[in-house]
Amino acid sequence: MARPPRSTSGADIGSNGPGSPPPGGTPAGAGGESKRDRIIAAFLALLAERSFEEIGLGEIAVRADVSLADLRGEFRSKLTILAAHIKDIDRRVLAGGDADMAAEPARERLFDVLMRRIEVLTPHKQAVRSLLCSARRDPLLGLALNGMAVRSQQWMLTAADIPAAGSKGMIRAQGLAVLFARVLQTFVNETDPAHARTMAALDRQLGRAQRCSGILDELCRWVPSPGRFPFPSWRRRRSEPDIDDAPAAAI
Repeated sequence: MARPPRSTSGADIGSNGPGSPPPGGTPAGAGGESKRDRIIAAFLALLAERSFEEIGLGEIAVRADVSLADLRGEFRSKLTILAAHIKDIDRRVLAGGDADMAAEPARERLFDVLMRRIEVLTPHKQAVRSLLCSARRDPLLGLALNGMAVRSQQWMLTAADIPAAGSKGMIRAQGLAVLFARVLQTFVNETDPAHARTMAALDRQLGRAQRCSGILDELCRWVPSPGRFPFPSWRRRRSEPDIDDAPAAAI
């Protein structure tokens, strides 16, 4: 199995680092957090306690200690708060790249990027669990989340140096969004801080994606297409056998 990514400290995950400006551009308060950051943190805290559909904008404002006017000035809706959080997650994953991975096969690079994403998401595991449950109940929310996930996975593919542009890049990103959503089902039920079951689930999912990619490549050989580029040929390189994790806990 691919080596696990470098561990990231809680301070790195939960903040922008000492002296860094708030990402939203709003003035920071006495505690160093901007209104934008407080609103996102309040929303995630509420999401860990109840479902997405039960959270009101007024509750978010109270938890963040901001006025409704300030909340409206920063965000249009709960979905835009969530989109801002996902953008912050993307930024933290992209900032944690490992130059040593550049010489590794594409599958190993992608594994490393997605495990970095798991690490960054770990403090928000309960919020992720709640959101997954809400998305299963609400198809419209599921569609909105899928759009956000596809945009994020385009960045993850790019971070792994796998082409993500054009229609085929979009197909890759959509497939990766579905793949990662399946891995999250294991992640939200994992108690091991080393993420052993999550790593095994991700490895298996990438193996399936690799096999599907090979099938599509073979089919594309018979379909002339000017300017066509193949799907990434993820070569499997492992120094030890696959790890079969224990059956996933009930969602």
